[in-house]
Amino acid sequence: MTLQEFFNFIVANPFWIVSYFLLIPFTALLAGILGKGEGEIEPWKYLYSTLIYMVCVPGIFAIFLSLYVFIFERRSIFQTEIFTQVLPVVSMFATLLLIRRNVSLDLVPGFGKITGLFMMITAAFAFFWVLDKTHLIVISYLPLWQGLLIFVALLLLMRWGWGRLAKKPEALG
Repeated sequence: MTLQEFFNFIVANPFWIVSYFLLIPFTALLAGILGKGEGEIEPWKYLYSTLIYMVCVPGIFAIFLSLYVFIFERRSIFQTEIFTQVLPVVSMFATLLLIRRNVSLDLVPGFGKITGLFMMITAAFAFFWVLDKTHLIVISYLPLWQGLLIFVALLLLMRWGWGRLAKKPEALG
């Protein structure tokens, strides 16, 4: 099964994906009501961490899939799939906002790794976009020091993102 066949299956059978992406923010809302003011203590912060991973990984994938489709394939925004490109992102932002109302995201275990993953993918995406846009003729007009500076900046951004992703968790107080 290819990724396109999987997306076609999801679009043809939207019940499960809609249920998944509605259940996560609903769970965050319910946890915020039941654990009001207790978001930083043990059972709640691990629930929030699980919810963040369950919604952010597909949400980040949907963001970069959309960027890829719009930038590299030059597909029209009117061909955007609601269930695979919009719903995960909306659910991700709704879940993060609901969780943030009850606890600081810095106190949620693993949230720094998600932001590190996002930064690393962003840097890699920007690097490949620059490679796609800079043809041999354009590179000859770009001074070498500027090209090297752009390359080093993207490399440092990727390293910073990887460092955030691979950072050891702080000692739990």
